[in-house]
Amino acid sequence: MDTVFSSSIRVKSSDTGSAGRGGTGRDTPRVTYDHNQLEIPASFVALFIPPGRVKPTESREFIGGRYEVCEDLAGQLVEHARALHVDRGLAQDEVLSTLRLGLQADASGMSGPEAEWTVRRLAELEGWGYCPPA
Repeated sequence: MDTVFSSSIRVKSSDTGSAGRGGTGRDTPRVTYDHNQLEIPASFVALFIPPGRVKPTESREFIGGRYEVCEDLAGQLVEHARALHVDRGLAQDEVLSTLRLGLQADASGMSGPEAEWTVRRLAELEGWGYCPPA
């Protein structure tokens, strides 16, 4: 049975897990917007829900657009990350740290939480362990 957050956002309780699309390593529900069936992980929607609140502060269109940017960027960074690791001999955590710094720069156009989510997603795509910054 679906849990409805609003008239157009649904969390599928039957579709949980962290495999693919930015999971957190725990079983998390997937959020799907009815108007276009874009599956947005709860871990990404959570970036737009302040502590103590239950609804996102941004529209579904905005969150969906930002999610697509972050997901696409994580996918595009896979080859670059692999090259840094293999060709330059950087440890996996050094690669992720370097890319995190770049994504957190003002010029990237990403918020800090979006940058962190993208790095976490990249680590997942690479099959690397993820350790959040201290």
